[in-house]
Amino acid sequence: MAHSAIAPAPLSPPAVLKLPIRAILPWAAFFGLLMLVLLYFVGAEQGATSLLPGAGVHEWVHDGRHLLGFPCH
Repeated sequence: MAHSAIAPAPLSPPAVLKLPIRAILPWAAFFGLLMLVLLYFVGAEQGATSLLPGAGVHEWVHDGRHLLGFPCH
């Protein structure tokens, strides 16, 4: 087996990204609230808890509802 004359470069430690919690917290709260709204529309937007009239929202999220295991009919 032939050996290479070029020595492998030493591995450098990975760069650590340090963000202050004050920079992350508003975005985390925004995305958390957005996920809760999406979860409501996929999981509960029908029948007695419906915020929007008609079946439009139900039809838009119908397949996602079944994929996530929420019963709808």
